[in-house]
Amino acid sequence: MRTPEKMTSAQYSNNLEAFWMPFTANRQFKQNPRMLVAAKDMHYTSADGRQILDGTAGLWCVNAGHGRPKIVEAVSKQVAELDYAPAFQMGHPKAFELAARLAAMMPKPLDHVFFTNSGSESVDTALKIALAYHRAKGNGTKYRLLGRERGYHGVGFGGISVGGISGNRKTFGTMLTGVDHIRHTHDLAHNAFTRGQPEYGADFADDLEKVIALHDASNIAALIVEPVACSTGVLVPPKGYLKRLREICDKHDILLIFDEVITGFGRLGTPFAVDYFDVIPDLVTTAKGLTSGVVPMGAVFASSKIYEAFMNAPENTIELFHGYTYSAHPVACAAALATLDVYAEEGLLTRVSEIAQYWEDGLHSLKGLPHVIDIRNLGLIGAIELEPIPGAPTKRAFQAFLKAYESNLMVRTTGDIIALSPPLIIEKSQIDEIFDTLSSVLKQID
Repeated sequence: MRTPEKMTSAQYSNNLEAFWMPFTANRQFKQNPRMLVAAKDMHYTSADGRQILDGTAGLWCVNAGHGRPKIVEAVSKQVAELDYAPAFQMGHPKAFELAARLAAMMPKPLDHVFFTNSGSESVDTALKIALAYHRAKGNGTKYRLLGRERGYHGVGFGGISVGGISGNRKTFGTMLTGVDHIRHTHDLAHNAFTRGQPEYGADFADDLEKVIALHDASNIAALIVEPVACSTGVLVPPKGYLKRLREICDKHDILLIFDEVITGFGRLGTPFAVDYFDVIPDLVTTAKGLTSGVVPMGAVFASSKIYEAFMNAPENTIELFHGYTYSAHPVACAAALATLDVYAEEGLLTRVSEIAQYWEDGLHSLKGLPHVIDIRNLGLIGAIELEPIPGAPTKRAFQAFLKAYESNLMVRTTGDIIALSPPLIIEKSQIDEIFDTLSSVLKQID
């Protein structure tokens, strides 16, 4: 048997080879690592001691800001009190308290909650619930799932199947069968540099009717869309688009699923995109902001009609053969409850409505800078689309990412798009800092 080499903690942490990093240019990173060692409120601390302004809320998730004492205390207390409890045929009080509080935040009839551990798991859970629902209602031929081009729904096989970002799909085989996609809403010709929702493009929703005509409604179970397609580069839905999708789904008995993993918990200035757009889907997937990123957790909201469709079996039988070892994990529940307290006490779920205009003005001040071909925004989300370098797609945005980090600002890039989504606690002076830094960066890159 091989005896592990004895190394110090510092030696292990300086060995970068063992960790296969997700969604990362591993070779580039390991040649010039960008290490974060601490975080507080709006800033990360880098390994070389710099304060890095967090322009992305981590990965769209640290909505309440970093290191919030109330959440830290709740997690510490819960670990000591009840570190783990199974959710299969057992329960613990915080799981039920959290579900009830969450259900109370959603409009009726979205009044039941199924806990997961991530956005990817929330998506796969919602898709499975949709399929099982139609079967429970005697509509077993409804097996097809629809997504949207350029959609991002996590990295499970269900999520990449209904997702529409080619890089996330092309190397993983046939994925789920029976899946199709409607067109995305991005239209530079008509909507470039729109502030907020575009006026043009509601009729893009009618592409759903074409796909239904191809497959027949009797075979289609559900359509899943992000209210705002964020990970692909912040594609804001045209006015009336989501309402039209709801109407078409109702017409054909197709479940509508909103993926609110990013838009949930205050990102648009309302608790959820459901509230912002005044469109109520049948299922809603969430994660990220549920615990402000402190502990992995996700949740799927289901309408009462869906839940009740499963409650007709004998009482001693399992209604839905699905779940996770860590569903409703006690520590995650404690983190989520404390996070909801912070949101409520500081008015964070609606705070963005107060600063959205200032954010929008700052973002659009970058119009006219070199290589900028579009700017998009909604709530506290923003995107700056850059003209790609011929023959080198993504390179220009990645240059901007690296220069921003060197200038003490963390941004996200997807393709040749810079994406922004800072914590909801951001102040106007920090908004100024973000756009002053990006203005300088965009003037420097090739």
